[in-house]
Amino acid sequence: MAKLKTHSGAKKRFRFTSKGKIKHKRVGARHKLTKKGPKRLRKLRKPSEVVHRDKRLVKKLLPYA
Repeated sequence: MAKLKTHSGAKKRFRFTSKGKIKHKRVGARHKLTKKGPKRLRKLRKPSEVVHRDKRLVKKLLPYA
């Protein structure tokens, strides 16, 4: 059987922790920042964990991670 290809867009956006959780950068911190408050922008800087129902999809896109 042929090797599976890793999704190149997904490998740039997701990281696996040592416990097997999947981290990603939060969305919404690139433009239109004047409307967003400082508390919200601080929160957007921190990485977030992938939602439970999307984990299966991300693992499918990254078969060897």
